Amino acid sequence: MAGEERRAGSARLRPIPVSADSSLQERAVLVGVDFGRNRAAIPGTRAEVLRPGSCLEHDGFSRLSDAVQTLDAEESIAEFRELVLSAGGQVAAEIMQRRPRPDPATLIGSGKVEEIAGVAASVQADLVLFDHDLSPTQLRNLESALPCRVLDRTQLILDIFARHARTREGQLQVELAQLQYLLPRLAGRGKTMSQLGGGIGTRGPGETQLETDRRRIQRRIDQLKLDLEAVRRVRKQQRQRREAVPVPTVALVGYTNAGKSTLFNALTGAQVLSSSRMFATLDPKLRAIELPSRRKVLLSDTVGFIRNLPHTLVTSFRATLEEVMQAEVLLHVRDAASGYGEEQRAQVEKVLGELDSLAKPRIEVLNKIDLIPEPERKQLREHAAARGQVAVSASIGEGLDMLLAAIDAALHSDPVVEAELRIPQHEGAALAAIEGGMVVHKREYEGNLVRLSVSGPASLVGRMRRFRLRHE
Repeated sequence: MAGEERRAGSARLRPIPVSADSSLQERAVLVGVDFGRNRAAIPGTRAEVLRPGSCLEHDGFSRLSDAVQTLDAEESIAEFRELVLSAGGQVAAEIMQRRPRPDPATLIGSGKVEEIAGVAASVQADLVLFDHDLSPTQLRNLESALPCRVLDRTQLILDIFARHARTREGQLQVELAQLQYLLPRLAGRGKTMSQLGGGIGTRGPGETQLETDRRRIQRRIDQLKLDLEAVRRVRKQQRQRREAVPVPTVALVGYTNAGKSTLFNALTGAQVLSSSRMFATLDPKLRAIELPSRRKVLLSDTVGFIRNLPHTLVTSFRATLEEVMQAEVLLHVRDAASGYGEEQRAQVEKVLGELDSLAKPRIEVLNKIDLIPEPERKQLREHAAARGQVAVSASIGEGLDMLLAAIDAALHSDPVVEAELRIPQHEGAALAAIEGGMVVHKREYEGNLVRLSVSGPASLVGRMRRFRLRHE
């Protein structure tokens, strides 16, 4: 049945492909939860199970009609599946659960927990992953009731960040976010957390292991904050040195896996990692590029955003995201081939709002147009041009010239100005600076002088003021 889709009554069941190296991967049961509908209005009140390699429906799980499988729910579970694959896991089963409201004890209700336990046992799962944040109480109760480890959405994203962090700064930020998430969830995470500490010479009431761990983690959090503050100071000094020579920064932002790193490589000629896996880029990259006006700008590649990005990550990665906060222009890279582009755009703008960067000039870049059929691609280009957007394909280099021109037009610092210059031919340094940093529209020779009509950055033109014609 591989590659097929079968309907049983009103249920829709899809096989999940099994990876060739599945023996090396942890098997996971994915649990999607949707609290956006009235349970009484839903025809069918139990969850759908999707099994790898078969179309078997687990006994006890009733069917959901296609009418209630909204695009939001489908998108959510598909995105969560990509997160699991990025973390190196193998999806053994998927369960979509709809309720009118979360259960305070287990999020999904005791009956549903029993059913998930049965599914986890039948597929020999190593862990159960919830596409929702779990409270400390819910996490404890689920770990007690299920036969394997339990992780929620935030823990999964933190694990992916930990895998992809390469620089010392990225590793500090991930560790800080992990500890801030763990601190309120220490209670009940195993018997060792509640044993009395002590030893020879320390008998007595002492303090619980839980209190000791909390104190140790809090000390580590404080140290990480100091270390990241030092990183922030170094970044500030680097920016101040850059600002001494006016080179504006343009930052790439967008939903994870929108193609930001591929676009960064296409514009700069760099070879930074570009991957279809989510959050392949965590550490900011800066490269200089030249615009059609011959102005130089610094292009910054940043971490991708995602729906319900954990607030601890936004806080911990503030040092990295300062490049976004300091940029003059933002390039909002969107996946033009995605069917959920508008929701992804809204999620990116939500994070930009948290960074106080929503008012910055933004250019919307519709990437991956090579994945769209040609008739639709032509229509997309026309609509994009009418809305002030730029349609590109970073992988094949289409539309990059238009994007560079759009960046040129959006920059307001160090504006492009025109000038008439008369320069002695022995002024080699001045002539070289003009050739390297301005556009020469007209060139005439008058004896030992060169008369030039140029356009270029106001800062460079100002350095040539002694050569400007008097009538200007």
